[in-house]
Amino acid sequence: MYILRQTRRHVPRSACQRREPPSAFPARLLLAVGTLLGLYFPLGKLARLGGVPPLLWAALISLGASAVLGAWLLLRRRALVWDAQHLRYFVVTALVSYAVPNVLVLSVITHLGSGATAMLFTLSPLLTALLSALAGLRAPARLEYAGIAIGFAGALLVALARGEAGRPADWLWVGLGLLVPVLLAIGNVYRSLDWPPRADPTWLAVGSHGVAAALLLAAGAVTGAFSGLPALAALPGISALQVAAAVAMFPLFFRLQHAGGPVLLSQIGTVSAGVGVLIGAGLMGERYPAQVWWGTGLIAVGIGLTVQARRRGD
Repeated sequence: MYILRQTRRHVPRSACQRREPPSAFPARLLLAVGTLLGLYFPLGKLARLGGVPPLLWAALISLGASAVLGAWLLLRRRALVWDAQHLRYFVVTALVSYAVPNVLVLSVITHLGSGATAMLFTLSPLLTALLSALAGLRAPARLEYAGIAIGFAGALLVALARGEAGRPADWLWVGLGLLVPVLLAIGNVYRSLDWPPRADPTWLAVGSHGVAAALLLAAGAVTGAFSGLPALAALPGISALQVAAAVAMFPLFFRLQHAGGPVLLSQIGTVSAGVGVLIGAGLMGERYPAQVWWGTGLIAVGIGLTVQARRRGD
């Protein structure tokens, strides 16, 4: 109960709305953050096709984001907190929200395609609502439950398609892909339950990505992923674009939180999934069966009902 009271005091649900600047453009921020997140899928697929091991590419993302944003904090002379709760937060968030999901995404993306992998991310808001209710944070309304059921039906259609048309993936890769939104949802609930008092969100991102980079680099050293360094060096443009997207996404992410509130923020997964599917189908030659597009529509309807239910509850 103490942690819950701390969470509500330092990250109140209505704080973003109360401080919303009149010059903000939340819809544009949503599109920007979702687009930057959506670039992760095709860029990750290109890296995998170029022979870069998943551990190494995931480490590049976390290390690049942590280093650049950390340098920005130091230049601004922001106070960096290193107490036990922050360190615990860094480690758990790094494992559940960054390191393991990123490795899973990069492992399955060449089997399912960038678009289908991106679609799995749309399950995260729905699963987060269920886990939040189980954790006692918030009980979904009836309309929200309906959205969750419809979203699961759509995700099931996407999963049953097993990737691109004419290239069905093994069920092992589908199962590993479905673990990604589960882990992301667990991470969402954990970060709310264990949010450190008076925490700087940017510092939490820097610390979590820094720990994730350290874990990924250590795992890469053990598994021999560093043998892929020549392949990584052969993709300077793609690597730079991925790091730039990761660095640019975090400041916009927090501004979206400030200007649009948590309901709007939760839709970045939908935007990124759409970007991933469009890039996969339009620029990377991926073809998907009709049931993937039907599943996409059902997921969009499910998330729309969830958003409407939350707006009614605000």
